[in-house]
Amino acid sequence: MNYTIDLAKAYPRIYNQIMDKKRNKPYEQSHKQWQAMRRGRYVEYNLVYDRGTKFGLESGGNIESILVSMPPMAQWEYSFEPSLESPEQHTLDLLKKEIDWIKKE
Repeated sequence: MNYTIDLAKAYPRIYNQIMDKKRNKPYEQSHKQWQAMRRGRYVEYNLVYDRGTKFGLESGGNIESILVSMPPMAQWEYSFEPSLESPEQHTLDLLKKEIDWIKKE
């Protein structure tokens, strides 16, 4: 329990250190596009695979309440492949594991 409390107390300090370091780092339109594409993948997962969302939609739940977690801006590009040495590809390499999520119980 003490570990959890200590971690919770340290979090604001650690987070602020990261934010101070990155706060003024410039970003480009390509960064915003990548963000929108990652959000699009989240939307895809949420609508196609998430059990709670599927249950809510199939059971006639309040659609606005179900979809309120969706990001305000998202996009999906068919068969998008980032260049091999790009930061985007590096991110995908970290995220993709050899797991068959369809067959996984």
